[in-house]
Amino acid sequence: MQLVTDNFIRFTEGIGKIVIKNISGLGLICRFILSFFYWAARPPYRMKLFFEQMHFIGNKSLFIITLAGSFTGMVMAYQTYFGFKLINVDSLVGPVVAISLAKELAPVLTGLIVAGRAGAAMAAQIGTMKVTEQVDALEVMGVNSMQYLAVPRILAGTLSVPMLSVFFLFIGNIGSYIVGTQALSIDEAIYLSKLSNFMFVSDLMQGVIKATVFGFIISIIGTYFGFSVTKGAEGVGKGTNLAVVWGMISVLVLDYFLTSFLVQIL
Repeated sequence: MQLVTDNFIRFTEGIGKIVIKNISGLGLICRFILSFFYWAARPPYRMKLFFEQMHFIGNKSLFIITLAGSFTGMVMAYQTYFGFKLINVDSLVGPVVAISLAKELAPVLTGLIVAGRAGAAMAAQIGTMKVTEQVDALEVMGVNSMQYLAVPRILAGTLSVPMLSVFFLFIGNIGSYIVGTQALSIDEAIYLSKLSNFMFVSDLMQGVIKATVFGFIISIIGTYFGFSVTKGAEGVGKGTNLAVVWGMISVLVLDYFLTSFLVQIL
């Protein structure tokens, strides 16, 4: 009986430590976000660093976004066609694929891709600077590390992800159109007319809003874990891993809550 009691006590203590640790981490991230808004509003505005990060996050992600978007649209067209063929509404393949991409697939898949590519890079770059004491050197020179390293990356990520999402949507629809009209023999006029009848600006806006939030959260998480790095190279690897994992989890979890909210107002 005593052994069971001791095991139960250790179990509850372990759960308590995990809960306290996660709550503490959430509080630190909230303080990090407030610090970002404070330093983003103060001069100097480092536009060169901002555009460098826009190039890194946006331009250098175009190839993988093009690849993912085109094949996602193609696969969606195939899967939707064979499902709709059973009930003889295959002419609706175009609008269904377009709406799915606009509302859900484009922002979510773009967020996951950016989290895996740019979010990891943010954590690795800042983490490496942290363990090599370059961050401390900036502070000694009177340069706020938050303003110099985090603010340009977060702003660039917040603006780049929605643009990449719109590009993903465009490429995905091209892939869907090619497969639908060429491989599946859907009439081009019917495909386009149905698309214009069912696709609305509100659908596009819902995806853009989601992608903007995803870009902000991914950038916050990437830079936060970069500044949290300790213990040399091992810490950089751990921080990079946490940035990718929590970035992807945040995208998937926030997607549900954003969808529940946006369908009520748009």
